[in-house]
Amino acid sequence: MSRAEDIFQKLIYFGEDAIDEFILNRQSEELFLDFKQAVSTGKNFTTLHKDDRKNLGKAISGFGNSEGGVILWGVECSRDLEVGDVAKAKVKVKNVHRFLSWVENAISGCTIPSHNKVRNHIVSVDKNGDGFLATYIPKSDIAPLMTTGSNAIYIRSGSNNMPAPYAVIAGMFGRAPQPNVELIMGERKIEALENVDEDMLYPNSIDNPPEQYVKISFALQASNSSNVIARELYLTCRTVESGGEYNKVRFSNYNQMDSISGVEGQLNLITRPDLRLPPRGVLRFCKVDIILSPYIDEDFVIEGVIGADKTVPKDFRIYIPKNKLRSYVAKVIRSEDSDEQLLNEFFCEYVSGDMECR
Repeated sequence: MSRAEDIFQKLIYFGEDAIDEFILNRQSEELFLDFKQAVSTGKNFTTLHKDDRKNLGKAISGFGNSEGGVILWGVECSRDLEVGDVAKAKVKVKNVHRFLSWVENAISGCTIPSHNKVRNHIVSVDKNGDGFLATYIPKSDIAPLMTTGSNAIYIRSGSNNMPAPYAVIAGMFGRAPQPNVELIMGERKIEALENVDEDMLYPNSIDNPPEQYVKISFALQASNSSNVIARELYLTCRTVESGGEYNKVRFSNYNQMDSISGVEGQLNLITRPDLRLPPRGVLRFCKVDIILSPYIDEDFVIEGVIGADKTVPKDFRIYIPKNKLRSYVAKVIRSEDSDEQLLNEFFCEYVSGDMECR
């Protein structure tokens, strides 16, 4: 979580208490936080006042072209010679719900191109309808953002939004937007199956083979969460430890991919040259079946990485210590919890990395 998002979440969770803390601690405006008083009172206006619109546009450009930030509407600042502008007092926004609608309507027209990921949250509202509004402006995937009013490109410098120097603008234009590929573990399923099923064949050397075993299935998918096309997507997945010699990890349904031979237990996939994943698109790499026997004598570890050309790779890992694995397999076989609870335990406690479950 970025610093800007952390501030925004704090305002959501703690409400006006967070504002009181800002004032008590003389919180200064900084790289990720701006305090503003709202000029729009609604008495003589039916839309956002030009001064508020100007401040909003500069902030969207400055924060969006930098690392993101938050505007907190309804706080008065005072000048501190050592630290700059600090929170001084609460000056509530008149009719904060109406002000929110004005801000929402103005966002798309404040910059070129428009920043479509700006979010707003009413921090608190009193019985008169007055209150405070937080506007969260994440870093833009489509930089640079230019204000429509002054045709200027801003960046965040200290506690101010400053016009960007030519060299900075040139660098921003030269940096093409990059795709962002996220891992999804979807189509999740868990079963306790009988030993007669063909999925599991214990060797004849076992005198008393277990009557049941556990099968966990899911699909490894890639999601393009950026605004540009992703090319040459890849997935590498390796079984480091399977939990014991009677456990298995199977990869299947990856016929549409180019498979690169690797060591035993490792899967290397890359999309074919003509495949492109559009923004918000989802691609299915393969299906994974994890077969778990009650005979556990080692940890279970799967490691992998997912990415695409010109993206930052995302790592993921499934790790279950052998004692927890024994307990988990026994719990599934005895049906102590529902399938949903057992799947949540597996994917929430034992799976780590940059991913989401669907």
